[in-house]
Amino acid sequence: MSVQSLYTAATGMESLQSKLNVIANNLANVNTTGFKSDRANFEDLFYRHEIFPGSQDQANNFTATGTQIGLGVRMQSTQTQFQQGAFQETGGPLDLAIEGKGFLQVVDPVTSQNLYTRAGNLSLNAQGTLVVGSAQTGRVVVPQIQIPNDANGISISSDGRVFFQQAGNPQMQPAGQLQLATFFNPEGLLKIGENLYSETISSGSPQQNNPGTQGAGVLRQGFLELSNVEPVRELIDLITTQRSFEMNSQVIDAGNQILQVITNLARN
Repeated sequence: MSVQSLYTAATGMESLQSKLNVIANNLANVNTTGFKSDRANFEDLFYRHEIFPGSQDQANNFTATGTQIGLGVRMQSTQTQFQQGAFQETGGPLDLAIEGKGFLQVVDPVTSQNLYTRAGNLSLNAQGTLVVGSAQTGRVVVPQIQIPNDANGISISSDGRVFFQQAGNPQMQPAGQLQLATFFNPEGLLKIGENLYSETISSGSPQQNNPGTQGAGVLRQGFLELSNVEPVRELIDLITTQRSFEMNSQVIDAGNQILQVITNLARN
């Protein structure tokens, strides 16, 4: 019995270590633009059924509950929490916050794959094309928006229409229409880093719509969506995870002491 308790407690420590990694990633990204926090889910493992519920005893009486001893726990999944993050006013003409559940679509220049992001810190490349700001690669926003080099003002409406102004011309000129992608199951998106997601079978195919239609959300120029990580809640989870890890380690210590007692009895 004590040997089994060692293995059972070990599954608890291993699962809690995985949860600790999730919490660490959430806290590390507390200032990441558009970041969505993760939640670790757990499930119990197999059970050793010494007496099945409903079994008959020698007097032909049925047992009400039976005897079932669990063999531990494992991490079931991590779920991304897509609740809206707070907005930070930046005043930047190419900073966009998405108020709603939509994603900006971009194209990776290396793989030509469509990717999706909630981070609206946009920029212009050397050709005047609208791209998502990145330390690695300037990924072009889809639909593609082109801004002339001599433009001295850019305006983006809440419904995604992009305008620019040129010197000597007080009229705003249209540059294109931004769209937002929505997914039936955004929790099924694959996180690939750099604030980017890619579609999977679980997420479903993206539905492209203009901002303000079909529940895609609207755009807010001059704002950025902050991370939706709640530091206080994460710190509470950190404390409870640490205490649970310690309790499982105490179970291992208790099992070890029982084995030591049994070993001493055998020697005597």
